[in-house]
Amino acid sequence: MRALRQLYEFMQTASRAHAKWDYEVSMNIIHSRKRLMLLGLMVLPIICVTLAQAAGVDMLGGKQAYAPAFYSTNIFIVSIFVGLIAGLITGCIGAGGGFIITPALMAAGIKGILAVGTDLFHIFAKAIMGTAVHKKLGNVSGSLAVAFLVGSVVGATVGGWVNMALFRANPLLSEMFISTIYAVLLGFLGFYALFDFLKSSRGGSGGDAHGGPSGSTGISVKLQSLNLPPMITFDQDLVPGGRRLSGWIIACGGAFVGLLAAIMGVGGGFVTFPMFVYVFGVSSMTTVGTDILQIIFTAGYAAISGYVVNGYVFYTLAMGMLIGSLVGIQVGALTTKVVQGIHIRGFYAVSILAGFINRVTTLPKKLVELEYLDMSKAVVDTIEYVGGIVFWVVVVIFGAWVISKFVFNIGKLRAEA
Repeated sequence: MRALRQLYEFMQTASRAHAKWDYEVSMNIIHSRKRLMLLGLMVLPIICVTLAQAAGVDMLGGKQAYAPAFYSTNIFIVSIFVGLIAGLITGCIGAGGGFIITPALMAAGIKGILAVGTDLFHIFAKAIMGTAVHKKLGNVSGSLAVAFLVGSVVGATVGGWVNMALFRANPLLSEMFISTIYAVLLGFLGFYALFDFLKSSRGGSGGDAHGGPSGSTGISVKLQSLNLPPMITFDQDLVPGGRRLSGWIIACGGAFVGLLAAIMGVGGGFVTFPMFVYVFGVSSMTTVGTDILQIIFTAGYAAISGYVVNGYVFYTLAMGMLIGSLVGIQVGALTTKVVQGIHIRGFYAVSILAGFINRVTTLPKKLVELEYLDMSKAVVDTIEYVGGIVFWVVVVIFGAWVISKFVFNIGKLRAEA
């Protein structure tokens, strides 16, 4: 039980670290006219196509000639909504809303491999646009970053190959694989978060959703004691002589992060922070700078090498999610000033569990279609339909609740500003 609790705290810390990065990047974009103009130029082709379709005018060469790949007005609107909800979760709850993006896209009818590739591209585009790297480079250990990125490139390559190999072998197998990973992850996070919420609401001593983990296990000391050349030295400014860790261990950590990024479409940043601090024993200052570079290179390499070049990215979806998330993060962050923390924790647990229900209820149908399970089509279709309804109802209620709190308290928020 203690090991599961430590794993939950590790994942919670990872989720919060990624949310903090996402918030900072989004604010950098929102507060910069040049970046907002760049975003407008990226979205301009989609707007032009929408206006042309609304006016009943075909583009030169026909409707498909110069349109963004896989364009449709409805799916663009859905992507903005998905980005908005992810942004609200990130800004309001302080946990990574990226956990919801891929399941939400799949629930909207997007194939799993396209959802993963598009989410990775969306993270990469946001990182390139909004990360002020020059402010953090002083805290980056070059040798540490290189060793980690070598591993992450290997992991991202393997992860992308696994996803594409499964999809090419059988698209249903790919869908089941991605859904199973998310069902396990979201189920573990969701049930533990619900347990903490119920314990806290009864006056118990449940862990704070915005607090840090209870402490490291001492694994970093053991790993740093291993002498496996080449040895990487870091944190020389904080510790006399610095700390030392085998480059092989760092590269293995990078490979794990790259593998997760390529398979799940989450950028990998949500695991890097706790891995560096609690597993490798790297200082928080060095970790922050290295994590920024890691997200850019890992997400960029995984998105471009594994998905973009193979046509598994929805450009339209990525831009819609980027727009929606920028608005959602801003609204969510302001709303935290006028809602009770216990309510936020409750909605976090419920939203994560809704994603779990949505993914786990798709598995029976996939197993039947793959002929691994014998159930009637009507039953598995009903299970999947109910799971989809539960997910979208929870998502809509959460979004409506946060936005209503924001709208009804605009006056109070202005006064505080």
